[in-house]
Amino acid sequence: MFENLTSRLGRTLDALRGQGRLTSEQVDSAMRELRVALLEADVALPVVRDFVERVRAQAVGVEVAQSLSPGETLLRLVHQELTSALGGAQVPLDLRAEPPAVILMCGLQGSGKTTTTGKLALHLVRQFRKSVMTVSCDVYRPAAIEQLRTVTGQAGATWIESRPDEKPADIATRALAQARTQFADVLLVDTAGRTALDEDMLVELAQLHRVLNPVECLFVVDAMTGQVAAQTAKAFAERVTLTGVILSKADGDARGGAALSVRGVAAVPVKFMGTGEKIDRLEPFHPDRIAARILGQGDILGLIEQTVQGADEAKARKLAEKVRKGKGFDLEDFREQMQQMQSMGGIGAMLEKLPGGAQLQQRMKDQNPERDVRRSIAIIGSMTPRERHFPDVMKASHRRRIAAGSGTQVQDVNKLMRQFDQAREMMKKMAGGNMAKMMRGLAGRLPPGLIPRG
Repeated sequence: MFENLTSRLGRTLDALRGQGRLTSEQVDSAMRELRVALLEADVALPVVRDFVERVRAQAVGVEVAQSLSPGETLLRLVHQELTSALGGAQVPLDLRAEPPAVILMCGLQGSGKTTTTGKLALHLVRQFRKSVMTVSCDVYRPAAIEQLRTVTGQAGATWIESRPDEKPADIATRALAQARTQFADVLLVDTAGRTALDEDMLVELAQLHRVLNPVECLFVVDAMTGQVAAQTAKAFAERVTLTGVILSKADGDARGGAALSVRGVAAVPVKFMGTGEKIDRLEPFHPDRIAARILGQGDILGLIEQTVQGADEAKARKLAEKVRKGKGFDLEDFREQMQQMQSMGGIGAMLEKLPGGAQLQQRMKDQNPERDVRRSIAIIGSMTPRERHFPDVMKASHRRRIAAGSGTQVQDVNKLMRQFDQAREMMKKMAGGNMAKMMRGLAGRLPPGLIPRG
């Protein structure tokens, strides 16, 4: 995400490295580059002007600490103002209401509203252990009703049936009554959209708002539309009381204009962003973390949360016990690790949360690591159970058969086996008692308290 803005800001700040102090000429030059970077990122012009002036006002005459370079000093100031422009602090969902807490989802057609409703349902079920029900008031697109039923099932929530011949207000009234009788904690209401702003749609949305009196009215907008997203959110906010914005398709947004414009233009906080097509790819929007990612500093806390959520604790404990007892690490375990990494969003999603991850992704863009992981899983799937559990029995003839069965080349099978041997060697070292030493070494490079004692 936001690769273009990250790259441009990185070059601007790199130009100040090695300088002894922050002069007015350096500030002017950096502000020009900063303005161009933001405009190229499709950030709304008023937001750009305000952002640049605020950074300039703080940067001119600032004392550079002995422990910091001018580039690091300006980086700190830009991070502070980016965080402020993105909203300052995370604004969580407000579910403090007599159940069911109603969340009204709105947005233009094609913004990913129905899919996002399913993602939000999963987030509430998984993270907050809420009993969630969903209903579609989009009577103009029957496929939307069926789509909501599908994603609701994937989220482990309860779907309330609706029909195209019903009136949206009647559906909403019936769904609210049903959610009350079934003691649901949250009712998510999906609404109709149009390809552009439409008076009838806004009137209908306002009517649903009056009927439901939602605690949250969330506007779903395609992040790739840039500053247009902020202008559309503003138009909706003028007709109904929006409490937040969800940026969908943020993983495809190389510019970052929507994220930086929404708060300044629409005066509505961004609460979530969709970071992939899968139903579990929805992240709470933390302005300070997003600012750090834009500046190439990574998001270690986000990576830890992602890893904890995506990892299968029972399988991880089973593997650790197996390795501890010296039973060996086999290709079945290796495949399991790769599949868990896929469930966490893949290598790309994890890399972008590491400091310098954006630059690393740029260098790896021709290598396609996601494709390599899929290929490796296919190769292991073409092996017999004996070959997976006892890799050392494989000879050249076995590898030729495995390559043919997986649609790959013998060289690909050989490459996988070299990678497996390296992973197995690392597991042996961990089993030999070196894990504690590795963790202590890691702890010395991470913030205090991140690695638990013992």
